[in-house]
Amino acid sequence: MHAKNTALAAVAVSLGLGAALPAMADDAVTAGQVVKALEETFGAHPGERRNHIKGTCARGEFVGSPEMARYSRSALFSGKPVPVVARFSVAGGNPNAPDTAKSPRGMALEFRLPQGRLQHMTMINTPVFGAASPKTFFDLTVATRPDPKTGKPDPEKIRAFQASHPDNREQAQFLETHNPPASYANSAYFGIHTFKFIAKDDKTTLVRWQFIPQDGEKRLTSAEMKTAGPNFLQPALIRRTQQGPVRWDMVVAIGEPGDPQDNPTLAWPAQRQKIKAGVLTINAAMPQKGAECEPINYDPLVMSDGIAPTKDPVLLFRSPSYAVSAGKRLSDQ
Repeated sequence: MHAKNTALAAVAVSLGLGAALPAMADDAVTAGQVVKALEETFGAHPGERRNHIKGTCARGEFVGSPEMARYSRSALFSGKPVPVVARFSVAGGNPNAPDTAKSPRGMALEFRLPQGRLQHMTMINTPVFGAASPKTFFDLTVATRPDPKTGKPDPEKIRAFQASHPDNREQAQFLETHNPPASYANSAYFGIHTFKFIAKDDKTTLVRWQFIPQDGEKRLTSAEMKTAGPNFLQPALIRRTQQGPVRWDMVVAIGEPGDPQDNPTLAWPAQRQKIKAGVLTINAAMPQKGAECEPINYDPLVMSDGIAPTKDPVLLFRSPSYAVSAGKRLSDQ
């Protein structure tokens, strides 16, 4: 079966063969309403993602640290190389979003484990998320919708949103005070949610993870923000992989009692124990059109045995909203 048809079939199953999706953890909005809001704000682009639409594909491998086996029985930490299909992206549904925009950058990973099993990780380059509930994300999408008269968001609507949604404040401040990365290869990426690692004896440990670039973090200077141009990220990553492998260290923070489990807008204390859990290596990057990452629905709830979700309402909501978006793009809507 063609890869696109296979992916579409998988989405159909996850959608319950077209059944209406419930609002997973927040009954104020549904997955369909969130996807429609994205379309009304950014436009609907047939065959494309509704969010993080602008992206670049990449290939590589991950070698997990056997030390993590004391926390998780996942095959991810066998110590053996695991093939990875990656996608790097710019947040939002505008395919022409400038790479200098002060918005999140994404890293999505599909780990291809033995026996056809998969593990997905979808991350952004801010330490926290900008919504404690799906409703906040929906309201932000509506508030930033361009005014038909000006073609730009209405400042009054944005101010009203900010005043009524304090859970958006930390991420917004981070984005405002940190220039975008100079390259996808020079950015750290955060899992933002809390997950559960489950060991062979079923002991559960709360964790958060991030991927730290071995090339070091580098952000655009104020001068570079003016001269970088709108489309530098993809060619920069392709050039970098042509020079040699690009690597990130996976670092896992070990949770302690009282750490936030279900709110991705709250950071954990900096002093939490951190363990190097493995190394991600990217060997090649390429435009996403027709490449291996293009049809993949990077659903963050696709997990291997030994890794499980918490009850974070945003994490649980991402799966059905990704499925709605994937169903539309894979049927060329």
